[in-house]
Amino acid sequence: MTLVRIKWFIENGWKDKRCSTTKSKCVSDRGLSLSLTWSLPDVADTEVSCVFMERCILPCSSNVAPGDIIHWIHMTEENHIVHMYHNNQDQLEDQHQIFRNRTSLFKDQISRGNASLQLTGVKVQDEGKFECFISTNNGNKESVINLKVYAPVHEVNIQQVENRMSCSSEGIYPQPELTWSTTPPSNISLHNTTTVQQNEEQLYSISSSLILSHSHPDLVYSCTVTTPTNRRRAAWRKLTPISGSTSETIITCAASHFSFSHLLWRFNHSQMIMKQSRTDGSSTVSEEWRQQVKDVSESGDITLQDLSSEQEGI
Repeated sequence: MTLVRIKWFIENGWKDKRCSTTKSKCVSDRGLSLSLTWSLPDVADTEVSCVFMERCILPCSSNVAPGDIIHWIHMTEENHIVHMYHNNQDQLEDQHQIFRNRTSLFKDQISRGNASLQLTGVKVQDEGKFECFISTNNGNKESVINLKVYAPVHEVNIQQVENRMSCSSEGIYPQPELTWSTTPPSNISLHNTTTVQQNEEQLYSISSSLILSHSHPDLVYSCTVTTPTNRRRAAWRKLTPISGSTSETIITCAASHFSFSHLLWRFNHSQMIMKQSRTDGSSTVSEEWRQQVKDVSESGDITLQDLSSEQEGI
């Protein structure tokens, strides 16, 4: 059944009741009553996707004149007031605290019909339906915007400790999935244990580990973390021992045949040698390895120089 919202403006502000599309009675706290019988067609919600902690615009347009009322509501059980505009100025006395200092209208564009809401520092708690209600002398207009929040997968960490491979990622929304695979594909069973946790900001972290197969030492292990909006993959392979020279040594990247956006070289599973982002072109070499890192190729191979016995390891 379609629900129709009845709103009217009386001396002490907004009163807000819900009536069904069959005959119903809405009673205010001042004893006023209104009985109506009508039906309205269902209107599809506008869906907007917003990135966690970034700025987002919820669209709303109508013919707005001076003195008209713009009322934004977060359609929860309590119907939180998000933003209110009347008499050509903001009316934020009753704004819910979760939206304090995070909302604004495009005031220079209201007269041209733009009643869109700008929401900053988007939180997971903001997800859900928002209603834009505009009251004019010519009637009222309502539109519903369904806000979806997402925090994409930025980085996937993979490493080996003894005979166990682990993979993890954090700061993700909505809940991600994690899968393991090998290159080349093999028929070994990748028995893994996966754990998902959610922090106070409702963002997810996911981690998984599996036991390495001693019968297939040359496999490349890949870990993929996926959400509805994006996915990231990290790959690892045990390198065969190499003999280095003090002057110059090239170590081949095991995952060079993958198309990758981030590269990380570690020493003995923990100490960072260098990291590189192909998306923004940034590259960082740790202080401990600054004298040894000579070059990193397009395929991820690293060239080291002036090595000593202190650099023996994995």
